[in-house]
Amino acid sequence: MVDLTSEMADLWTSLAPPSAGQGFLVQFVAATRGEGASTVAREFARFAAGRATRPVWLVDLDLKAAPQHAAIAAEPARYGRLGQPAAASPDGSAFFTVQPPARDKQGRRIPDSHYLSGHAAGGAKLWVTRFRNEMLRPGQVPSVIETGDYWAAMRRHAQVVVVDSPPAELSRAALAAAPFMDCTVLVIAAEGADTRGPAALRDALEQAGGRVAGVFFNRAAIAPPRFLKALMP
Repeated sequence: MVDLTSEMADLWTSLAPPSAGQGFLVQFVAATRGEGASTVAREFARFAAGRATRPVWLVDLDLKAAPQHAAIAAEPARYGRLGQPAAASPDGSAFFTVQPPARDKQGRRIPDSHYLSGHAAGGAKLWVTRFRNEMLRPGQVPSVIETGDYWAAMRRHAQVVVVDSPPAELSRAALAAAPFMDCTVLVIAAEGADTRGPAALRDALEQAGGRVAGVFFNRAAIAPPRFLKALMP
């Protein structure tokens, strides 16, 4: 595990999240697999939890694999031991839908928010979400939708919300969430890599109503990464 603490300090300063009041929402996404966006998102959430006075949430939009919960559970010495599942929605809203909907024994529709749990990591400051795939019934499919209710609720509830989206080549989740974020950071594995994919993703995010803060060049294993640079056409 490469320690990105110093890079996260610089990124924190560059993004300038507010210290109080309404929460700050930042999304991390890469154009393709293997760029390390999930690692950067997780490390930024860990760093933010050390600076924030209110909860920091790491919201995983990969509903199928839930890699953030698994990664944090695998390193309790670094992130803290995960607590028992709790509600991950302050008001019952959700950023996804499960179709077709399921119903309980009384015939009432099971809310989408019931499929998402939140887990404190090492205390009450850092939280991570996990989609509860084990609750799905045969034929049910979850998908991220373009809705602002959940993000507005989380903005009131947390000081920083770090959103980890699956690569754009696999999912449109980042585009659905982008309009409700304060900003999105694109992650590229190494400077000098082909930027056509990230540039296209930047354009798509902006067309969707999002604000792209810049690019984090994830070269921590080789040299300190550069970040928040403008993508050239």
